[in-house]
Formats: sequence, C-alpha cells, structure tokens
Amino acid sequence: MKYDSIIIGGGISGLVCGIKMLKAGKKVAIVSSGQSALHFNSGSIDLFGRKDGNDVMHPLDEIAKLPDEHPYTKLGIDTVKALLPEVKPLFAEAGITLVGKEDENHYRLTPTGMFKPAWMSMLDYVSVSSPKDLPWGKVAIINITGYLDFYPDFIARGLNGAGLECEIRDFTIPELDTLRKSSTEMRATNIARFITGDVIERVAAEINRIVNDTKAQTVVMPAIIGLFDEEPVRLLREQVVCPLYYVSTMPMSLCGMRAQMRLRNHFQHLGGAYLIGDTVFAGEFEGSRLRNISTVNLGDMTIEADQFVLATGSFFSHGLESTPNKVFEPIFNLDVNVSGPRSEWCDVDLYHSQQYMRFGVVTDSSFHVYKDGKRIDNMRAIGAITGGHDALKEESGGGVAVLTALKVASDIVNELK
Repeated sequence: MKYDSIIIGGGISGLVCGIKMLKAGKKVAIVSSGQSALHFNSGSIDLFGRKDGNDVMHPLDEIAKLPDEHPYTKLGIDTVKALLPEVKPLFAEAGITLVGKEDENHYRLTPTGMFKPAWMSMLDYVSVSSPKDLPWGKVAIINITGYLDFYPDFIARGLNGAGLECEIRDFTIPELDTLRKSSTEMRATNIARFITGDVIERVAAEINRIVNDTKAQTVVMPAIIGLFDEEPVRLLREQVVCPLYYVSTMPMSLCGMRAQMRLRNHFQHLGGAYLIGDTVFAGEFEGSRLRNISTVNLGDMTIEADQFVLATGSFFSHGLESTPNKVFEPIFNLDVNVSGPRSEWCDVDLYHSQQYMRFGVVTDSSFHVYKDGKRIDNMRAIGAITGGHDALKEESGGGVAVLTALKVASDIVNELK
C-alpha cells in the first residue's frame, strides 16, 4: 500500500494534520493503536494559559517570548497568528462548534470547581471572560441520581467563591433504571446513549421542575448528553427555561470522545484511511529517508509513503517510554532531547515543574526528526512528541498539537506538489 503521507497516531494532532492534507487532495492514512489522549479532553483547547503560576489572558504576548526550543518558537509568532484563524472552521466542518477569541483566553469551569484559562471551548461548556461578577444569579447544580463522576460540592464551592448562591439537586428518569443496577454502568457515555430523542423532553421537564422549586436563574450540570453530535445539547438548552451550562466530568470525557469521533468521521468522509487498533513497530530507512513502516496487524505487508508524520504523543500515550536510566522513542529509536543526569529529570515536589515533561524527539525548525544525529528528510513530528514545552504548567498542549499539525500538513502539501 502506498500513500502520499502516513500519520502515526490518531489523536487530535494526527487527525487535524490528516484532515488538512486530505482537503488539499492528498492520499493519507492514519495508523492508530486505539484510545488517544483526546478521549480525556476537557472540552477546551489550551493555547498558552499559565506563566510562572499566573493566569495568562493574552497568550500571543507570552508566546512571542518563549525560548528557542519551544514548538511555538519553531513555528514563529507570525506563523502562529496566521494559523489561528484556521482552527474554528476546521472543527466546524467536523461538527464541533468552538467558542473563543483568536487572540484572547477565557475561563472554563473544571470538574473540581476551579476556573482555569482556556483558548477555545466546545459550545456546551462553561466559558466566561472572568470568574468575577458572574451574572448568573442563583445556580442550581443538577446531577443524575447515582452518577458518581460529577462532584456537585466541588462545583458549589467554586461558584460560592465567585459570589454565587448555589443549591444542589438531582433527578432521575425511568430510562436510566437499567444502568442504575450497576454503578459501573452509570458513566457519561452510557447515559448519553439513553438521553436522545423524546427522552430529552423528559429530562428538560425534570430540570425545569427543579428550577421552579429552587427559584434558580442558572443551571449547571455534568456533560452527559451529546455523545455523537451537538444536537441533543442544543435541544436540551432550548427546552430549559433558564440558561444551562455543562461541566466536563472526570475521565472518560464525553466531550473528548465526541471530538474524537467527529474528527475521525470527517477524516474518513474526506477519503482518509484510518487503521484503528493497529500498532507501528518498525520502519525501513534508506539514507536520510524512511521508506516504509510495519504494523502488527499487517505483518509482513509494509506501508509506503512519500512523507511520514509522528503524532504518537508523550509518555501518557507511550510516544515516549522510559527505564530508570533512559528515555527513548520506542518505534524508530529516534533521537530524544534528554539532558542532564537522571537526578535532574524530576523534582521530588509533585507540584513543581518537572523536567521530563519537556522531553520529546529532537526536531529542527520545520519539525523534521533525527535518528543517530542525522535528519530524516521525509519524517516530521507534531504535538506532544515534539517536546520543548511543559503542557501541564503552561496549559499549552492543545494549541501545540493543533498548530504544529496545521503547519506540518501545509509544508508536506507544498513538498508534494
């Protein structure tokens, strides 16, 4: 099998990269081992949200000051600014509505009741310009009876801190009785499969009853509807008598799974080949180029391409692996930007910045990877595997994933002309 480009990794960066190349008329395949970090997504994309422990509201100002090894610096501030307008339309084509300004962060409400900066948020999730002086009035925090992955007390504490009065309530409907027989079945993804069609009207009636009882002016509830698309979310909002906002739940994340499915469906609709449940374990190099890759499922049958993209993520998704004394890229044994002795890789204080978070494969300014000190001319890295940034402390992971994907896709399309 021969493609213009093969992407290894089917998360947000791999899918965005593949979609852009397909729209340019290229033949693209994605090899995905299955579940990606996107399944745990909060419903928001972070561009750059924190610096030295402080919130950042104007991310482009801080991006312009980052060190040379940071992926944003390799992109260049002008390229970053040029790519930002592409994000909303690309996601909208996949059926994902994003809310936010291109040059400014907003605040999202987390499952633990904290307000944190975010750049773009999915339509149905709490997004406010500031957690101060929220015009919500009294808030009813409503849960499904028996649903354990939502913590109303945490949400109430956070909203109380913002000066809001809250009342916690729960309700149920007969359609969920089957799930309630086992607490392991009361998960957001399972609940969402039942709350569709006419059931939405009954859920809205229960919420409206609680609103009437509590005299609430705003409703906050867990993200438990709209697994496959946004339509149930819109319908429920239309039928509730006051503003309704959703808060993402503890993993697995319904919004992350919806985003994964919508982007994957869009990729396949455009003609992309999505090889799910398969793992790349080797590649054949010839000089400074990768000729083909081998996967577990295809056995002796190799897959060839003119260009390759590594989008396997970092330690969380096994794009990087480690032993007590070594960090390595497990598929091709690419060069990794590990520096200093083992004792400096992490800090004993869990809440301090951890050096290993910045580890990734070595790349040049155009994200070409290196093996044994030599650049691989037809292979680039995107997303978390690029290293050079601390996605946790900077709250920059989503932005790095999407923007490096868009840039690399554009470069590959230009090379393949």
